Amino acid sequence: MKTDQKVTSRGAGMERAQQRIGIIGTGAIGGFYGVMLARAGFDVHFLLRSEFAAVSEQGLHIDSDVHGALHLQPVQAYTDAAQMPPCDWLLVGAKTTSNPALAPLISRTCAAGGKVVLLQNGLGVEEALRPRLPGNLHLLGGLCFVCVNRTAPGVVRHQALGAVNLGYHSGPAQDALARQAIVESAVALFHAAGIESQAMLNLAQARWQKLVWNVPYNGLSVLLKASTTPLMADASSRALIQALMCEVVEGARACGHVLPVGYAEDLFAITEKMPDYWPSMYHDYAQGRPLELAAIYAEPLAQARQADCRLPRIEALYQSLAFIDRHNR
Repeated sequence: MKTDQKVTSRGAGMERAQQRIGIIGTGAIGGFYGVMLARAGFDVHFLLRSEFAAVSEQGLHIDSDVHGALHLQPVQAYTDAAQMPPCDWLLVGAKTTSNPALAPLISRTCAAGGKVVLLQNGLGVEEALRPRLPGNLHLLGGLCFVCVNRTAPGVVRHQALGAVNLGYHSGPAQDALARQAIVESAVALFHAAGIESQAMLNLAQARWQKLVWNVPYNGLSVLLKASTTPLMADASSRALIQALMCEVVEGARACGHVLPVGYAEDLFAITEKMPDYWPSMYHDYAQGRPLELAAIYAEPLAQARQADCRLPRIEALYQSLAFIDRHNR
Protein backbone atom coordinates (compact mmCIF):
# COMPACT_ATOMS: atom_id res chain seq x y z
CA MET A 1 0.00 0.00 0.00
CA LYS A 2 1.28 3.46 -0.87
CA THR A 3 1.87 5.99 1.85
CA ASP A 4 1.52 9.73 1.42
CA GLN A 5 4.95 10.99 2.40
CA LYS A 6 5.12 14.69 3.16
CA VAL A 7 8.44 15.99 1.85
CA THR A 8 10.46 18.33 4.04
CA SER A 9 14.16 19.07 4.45
CA ARG A 10 14.20 18.50 8.22
CA GLY A 11 17.18 16.49 9.35
CA ALA A 12 18.89 16.88 5.98
CA GLY A 13 22.63 17.38 5.98
CA MET A 14 23.83 20.96 6.06
CA GLU A 15 25.82 20.36 2.89
CA ARG A 16 22.71 19.50 0.91
CA ALA A 17 20.67 22.35 2.35
CA GLN A 18 23.39 24.79 1.28
CA GLN A 19 23.15 23.73 -2.39
CA ARG A 20 20.40 25.81 -3.95
CA ILE A 21 18.68 24.24 -6.93
CA GLY A 22 16.32 26.03 -9.31
CA ILE A 23 13.74 24.32 -11.51
CA ILE A 24 12.67 25.97 -14.76
CA GLY A 25 9.75 24.13 -16.28
CA THR A 26 7.85 22.58 -13.38
CA GLY A 27 5.93 20.08 -15.47
CA ALA A 28 6.34 16.31 -15.37
CA ILE A 29 10.15 16.28 -15.58
CA GLY A 30 10.87 19.35 -13.45
CA GLY A 31 8.20 18.48 -10.91
CA PHE A 32 9.37 14.88 -10.46
CA TYR A 33 13.08 15.57 -10.10
CA GLY A 34 12.51 18.75 -8.10
CA VAL A 35 10.39 16.95 -5.51
CA MET A 36 12.89 14.07 -5.30
CA LEU A 37 15.73 16.53 -4.66
CA ALA A 38 13.71 18.47 -2.06
CA ARG A 39 12.85 15.16 -0.39
CA ALA A 40 16.61 14.52 -0.09
CA GLY A 41 17.11 17.80 1.76
CA PHE A 42 18.23 20.16 -1.02
CA ASP A 43 17.06 23.79 -1.14
CA VAL A 44 14.84 23.66 -4.25
CA HIS A 45 13.06 26.61 -5.89
CA PHE A 46 10.44 26.24 -8.64
CA LEU A 47 9.56 28.67 -11.43
CA LEU A 48 5.92 28.27 -12.52
CA ARG A 49 3.47 30.05 -14.77
CA SER A 50 -0.10 28.82 -15.16
CA GLU A 51 0.05 26.36 -12.25
CA PHE A 52 1.44 28.78 -9.66
CA ALA A 53 -1.83 29.22 -7.75
CA ALA A 54 -2.55 25.49 -7.55
CA VAL A 55 0.99 24.63 -6.44
CA SER A 56 1.12 27.46 -3.89
CA GLU A 57 -2.14 26.30 -2.30
CA GLN A 58 -1.87 22.52 -2.62
CA GLY A 59 1.84 21.81 -3.09
CA LEU A 60 3.40 19.40 -5.56
CA HIS A 61 2.18 15.79 -5.65
CA ILE A 62 4.04 12.83 -7.16
CA ASP A 63 1.95 9.68 -7.61
CA SER A 64 4.79 7.18 -8.05
CA ASP A 65 4.62 3.44 -8.56
CA VAL A 66 8.25 3.33 -7.43
CA HIS A 67 8.47 5.76 -4.49
CA GLY A 68 4.88 5.92 -3.31
CA ALA A 69 2.78 9.07 -2.97
CA LEU A 70 5.00 12.11 -2.34
CA HIS A 71 3.78 15.55 -1.31
CA LEU A 72 5.96 18.66 -1.19
CA GLN A 73 4.28 21.40 0.85
CA PRO A 74 5.06 24.25 1.15
CA VAL A 75 6.73 24.80 -2.23
CA GLN A 76 9.22 27.60 -2.82
CA ALA A 77 7.37 28.74 -5.94
CA TYR A 78 7.71 31.86 -8.10
CA THR A 79 6.04 33.32 -11.17
CA ASP A 80 8.88 35.72 -11.96
CA ALA A 81 12.49 34.59 -12.42
CA ALA A 82 13.65 37.93 -10.98
CA GLN A 83 12.12 36.96 -7.63
CA MET A 84 14.11 33.72 -7.33
CA PRO A 85 17.35 33.67 -5.34
CA PRO A 86 20.57 32.93 -7.27
CA CYS A 87 20.80 29.16 -7.78
CA ASP A 88 23.97 27.06 -7.78
CA TRP A 89 22.26 24.49 -9.99
CA LEU A 90 19.52 25.13 -12.54
CA LEU A 91 17.58 22.17 -13.92
CA VAL A 92 15.69 23.04 -17.09
CA GLY A 93 12.73 20.73 -17.63
CA ALA A 94 10.92 22.99 -20.11
CA LYS A 95 10.16 21.61 -23.57
CA THR A 96 12.57 22.51 -26.37
CA THR A 97 9.74 24.44 -28.07
CA SER A 98 10.19 27.12 -25.37
CA ASN A 99 13.97 27.38 -25.73
CA PRO A 100 14.04 30.80 -27.47
CA ALA A 101 12.73 32.36 -24.23
CA LEU A 102 14.98 30.38 -21.86
CA ALA A 103 18.20 32.39 -21.93
CA PRO A 104 16.90 35.46 -20.03
CA LEU A 105 15.32 33.22 -17.37
CA ILE A 106 18.55 31.28 -16.90
CA SER A 107 20.65 34.44 -16.74
CA ARG A 108 18.39 35.86 -14.00
CA THR A 109 18.19 32.77 -11.83
CA CYS A 110 21.62 31.12 -12.07
CA ALA A 111 24.40 32.32 -9.77
CA ALA A 112 27.72 33.39 -11.30
CA GLY A 113 29.67 30.25 -12.07
CA GLY A 114 26.52 28.16 -11.66
CA LYS A 115 25.66 24.95 -13.48
CA VAL A 116 22.78 24.70 -15.95
CA VAL A 117 21.47 21.21 -16.79
CA LEU A 118 19.18 20.87 -19.81
CA LEU A 119 16.86 17.93 -19.10
CA GLN A 120 15.62 17.88 -22.67
CA ASN A 121 15.32 15.53 -25.62
CA GLY A 122 16.82 15.87 -29.07
CA LEU A 123 19.96 17.25 -30.69
CA GLY A 124 21.39 20.76 -30.89
CA VAL A 125 19.70 22.14 -27.78
CA GLU A 126 22.93 23.12 -26.01
CA GLU A 127 24.47 24.53 -29.20
CA ALA A 128 21.46 26.79 -29.76
CA LEU A 129 21.39 28.06 -26.17
CA ARG A 130 25.11 28.48 -25.43
CA PRO A 131 25.69 31.77 -27.34
CA ARG A 132 22.85 33.41 -25.40
CA LEU A 133 24.22 32.56 -21.93
CA PRO A 134 26.83 34.32 -19.81
CA GLY A 135 30.28 32.83 -20.37
CA ASN A 136 30.76 32.06 -16.65
CA LEU A 137 27.95 29.49 -16.57
CA HIS A 138 28.61 25.77 -17.01
CA LEU A 139 26.21 24.12 -19.46
CA LEU A 140 25.43 20.40 -19.11
CA GLY A 141 23.05 18.08 -20.90
CA GLY A 142 20.82 15.61 -19.08
CA LEU A 143 19.07 12.62 -20.66
CA CYS A 144 16.09 11.41 -18.62
CA PHE A 145 14.99 7.79 -18.88
CA VAL A 146 11.72 8.03 -17.00
CA CYS A 147 7.99 7.39 -17.50
CA VAL A 148 6.24 10.49 -16.13
CA ASN A 149 3.37 12.72 -17.15
CA ARG A 150 1.42 15.57 -15.58
CA THR A 151 -2.16 14.58 -14.75
CA ALA A 152 -3.41 17.82 -13.14
CA PRO A 153 -1.96 21.16 -12.02
CA GLY A 154 0.84 20.30 -9.61
CA VAL A 155 0.27 16.54 -9.95
CA VAL A 156 2.74 14.19 -11.66
CA ARG A 157 2.24 10.50 -12.39
CA HIS A 158 5.45 8.42 -12.25
CA GLN A 159 5.09 4.92 -13.65
CA ALA A 160 8.64 3.59 -13.98
CA LEU A 161 12.38 4.22 -14.36
CA GLY A 162 13.97 7.60 -13.53
CA ALA A 163 17.67 7.49 -14.47
CA VAL A 164 19.48 10.62 -15.65
CA ASN A 165 22.63 10.48 -17.79
CA LEU A 166 24.73 13.65 -17.69
CA GLY A 167 27.45 15.19 -19.83
CA TYR A 168 29.37 18.48 -19.96
CA HIS A 169 28.79 20.70 -22.97
CA SER A 170 30.60 24.02 -22.47
CA GLY A 171 31.64 26.69 -20.00
CA PRO A 172 34.61 27.98 -18.03
CA ALA A 173 35.91 24.49 -17.18
CA GLN A 174 38.59 24.13 -19.84
CA ASP A 175 40.34 20.84 -19.08
CA ALA A 176 38.84 17.35 -19.09
CA LEU A 177 39.40 16.74 -15.38
CA ALA A 178 37.59 19.92 -14.34
CA ARG A 179 34.67 19.11 -16.63
CA GLN A 180 34.46 15.57 -15.34
CA ALA A 181 34.46 16.82 -11.75
CA ILE A 182 31.45 19.04 -12.48
CA VAL A 183 29.57 16.20 -14.15
CA GLU A 184 30.35 13.90 -11.22
CA SER A 185 29.00 16.52 -8.81
CA ALA A 186 25.78 16.58 -10.83
CA VAL A 187 25.62 12.79 -10.70
CA ALA A 188 26.09 13.00 -6.91
CA LEU A 189 23.04 15.30 -6.63
CA PHE A 190 20.78 12.74 -8.26
CA HIS A 191 22.32 9.84 -6.35
CA ALA A 192 21.60 11.69 -3.09
CA ALA A 193 17.96 11.89 -4.19
CA GLY A 194 17.82 8.14 -4.80
CA ILE A 195 17.95 8.52 -8.59
CA GLU A 196 20.18 6.40 -10.80
CA SER A 197 22.63 8.58 -12.72
CA GLN A 198 25.87 8.27 -14.63
CA ALA A 199 28.40 10.55 -16.32
CA MET A 200 28.61 10.46 -20.10
CA LEU A 201 31.99 11.30 -21.62
CA ASN A 202 30.45 12.10 -25.01
CA LEU A 203 27.27 14.18 -24.67
CA ALA A 204 26.57 14.23 -28.43
CA GLN A 205 26.66 10.44 -28.58
CA ALA A 206 24.45 10.21 -25.48
CA ARG A 207 21.85 12.38 -27.20
CA TRP A 208 21.89 10.13 -30.28
CA GLN A 209 21.42 7.14 -27.96
CA LYS A 210 18.32 8.71 -26.42
CA LEU A 211 16.93 9.30 -29.91
CA VAL A 212 16.91 5.54 -30.49
CA TRP A 213 13.84 5.45 -28.21
CA ASN A 214 12.42 8.94 -28.75
CA VAL A 215 12.25 8.89 -32.54
CA PRO A 216 10.01 5.82 -32.93
CA TYR A 217 7.87 5.87 -29.80
CA ASN A 218 7.16 9.59 -29.53
CA GLY A 219 6.31 10.00 -33.19
CA LEU A 220 4.30 6.81 -33.62
CA SER A 221 2.24 7.51 -30.49
CA VAL A 222 0.94 10.64 -32.26
CA LEU A 223 0.74 9.22 -35.78
CA LEU A 224 -0.96 5.94 -34.79
CA LYS A 225 -2.73 7.24 -31.63
CA ALA A 226 -1.23 4.34 -29.67
CA SER A 227 0.67 3.92 -26.40
CA THR A 228 3.63 1.59 -25.96
CA THR A 229 1.74 -1.64 -25.19
CA PRO A 230 -0.37 -1.74 -28.38
CA LEU A 231 2.61 -0.52 -30.42
CA MET A 232 4.65 -3.45 -29.13
CA ALA A 233 1.80 -5.94 -29.56
CA ASP A 234 1.23 -5.41 -33.28
CA ALA A 235 3.61 -7.06 -35.75
CA SER A 236 3.53 -4.16 -38.22
CA SER A 237 4.24 -1.44 -35.66
CA ARG A 238 6.96 -3.60 -34.03
CA ALA A 239 8.72 -3.92 -37.37
CA LEU A 240 8.42 -0.18 -37.99
CA ILE A 241 9.82 0.64 -34.54
CA GLN A 242 12.81 -1.61 -35.16
CA ALA A 243 13.40 -0.11 -38.60
CA LEU A 244 13.28 3.44 -37.18
CA MET A 245 15.68 2.45 -34.39
CA CYS A 246 18.11 1.06 -36.97
CA GLU A 247 17.99 4.33 -38.91
CA VAL A 248 18.85 6.31 -35.77
CA VAL A 249 21.83 4.02 -35.17
CA GLU A 250 22.84 4.48 -38.83
CA GLY A 251 22.55 8.27 -38.56
CA ALA A 252 24.63 8.33 -35.39
CA ARG A 253 27.34 6.22 -37.04
CA ALA A 254 27.44 8.53 -40.06
CA CYS A 255 27.95 11.48 -37.70
CA GLY A 256 30.86 9.75 -35.97
CA HIS A 257 29.04 8.21 -33.01
CA VAL A 258 29.18 4.42 -32.91
CA LEU A 259 26.53 3.27 -30.44
CA PRO A 260 27.12 0.22 -28.23
CA VAL A 261 26.46 -3.11 -29.91
CA GLY A 262 22.90 -4.27 -29.22
CA TYR A 263 21.82 -0.91 -27.78
CA ALA A 264 18.66 -0.64 -29.90
CA GLU A 265 17.73 -4.25 -29.18
CA ASP A 266 18.13 -3.66 -25.44
CA LEU A 267 15.84 -0.59 -25.53
CA PHE A 268 13.27 -2.55 -27.50
CA ALA A 269 13.33 -5.36 -24.91
CA ILE A 270 13.11 -2.88 -22.01
CA THR A 271 10.05 -1.24 -23.58
CA GLU A 272 8.32 -4.62 -23.83
CA LYS A 273 8.62 -4.96 -20.05
CA MET A 274 7.53 -1.41 -19.23
CA PRO A 275 4.01 -0.56 -18.04
CA ASP A 276 1.81 0.86 -20.78
CA TYR A 277 3.01 4.42 -21.39
CA TRP A 278 1.93 7.39 -23.48
CA PRO A 279 5.12 9.28 -24.52
CA SER A 280 5.42 12.99 -23.83
CA MET A 281 4.83 13.98 -27.47
CA TYR A 282 1.38 12.40 -27.39
CA HIS A 283 0.45 14.48 -24.31
CA ASP A 284 1.61 17.62 -26.15
CA TYR A 285 -0.52 16.63 -29.14
CA ALA A 286 -3.56 15.87 -26.97
CA GLN A 287 -3.28 19.26 -25.25
CA GLY A 288 -2.82 21.17 -28.52
CA ARG A 289 0.75 22.16 -27.65
CA PRO A 290 3.58 22.43 -30.20
CA LEU A 291 5.39 19.15 -30.83
CA GLU A 292 9.16 18.93 -30.23
CA LEU A 293 9.87 18.20 -33.88
CA ALA A 294 12.90 20.41 -34.44
CA ALA A 295 15.15 18.83 -31.82
CA ILE A 296 13.93 15.22 -32.13
CA TYR A 297 13.55 14.98 -35.92
CA ALA A 298 14.68 17.99 -37.96
CA GLU A 299 18.12 18.39 -36.36
CA PRO A 300 19.09 14.67 -36.50
CA LEU A 301 17.96 14.55 -40.13
CA ALA A 302 20.00 17.66 -40.94
CA GLN A 303 23.13 16.32 -39.23
CA ALA A 304 22.80 12.97 -41.01
CA ARG A 305 22.24 14.72 -44.34
CA GLN A 306 25.44 16.73 -43.85
CA ALA A 307 27.21 13.39 -43.40
CA ASP A 308 25.73 12.13 -46.70
CA CYS A 309 23.34 9.81 -44.87
CA ARG A 310 19.66 9.62 -45.76
CA LEU A 311 17.13 8.34 -43.22
CA PRO A 312 13.96 7.86 -45.31
CA ARG A 313 11.69 6.35 -42.66
CA ILE A 314 12.53 9.04 -40.11
CA GLU A 315 12.05 11.71 -42.77
CA ALA A 316 8.61 10.34 -43.69
CA LEU A 317 7.63 10.22 -39.99
CA TYR A 318 8.85 13.80 -39.52
CA GLN A 319 6.88 15.08 -42.52
CA SER A 320 3.73 13.35 -41.27
CA LEU A 321 4.15 14.79 -37.78
CA ALA A 322 4.79 18.28 -39.16
CA PHE A 323 1.45 18.12 -41.00
CA ILE A 324 -0.33 16.91 -37.87
CA ASP A 325 1.35 19.58 -35.73
CA ARG A 326 0.34 22.45 -38.04
CA HIS A 327 -3.29 21.39 -38.17
CA ASN A 328 -3.49 20.41 -34.49
CA ARG A 329 -2.61 23.94 -33.36
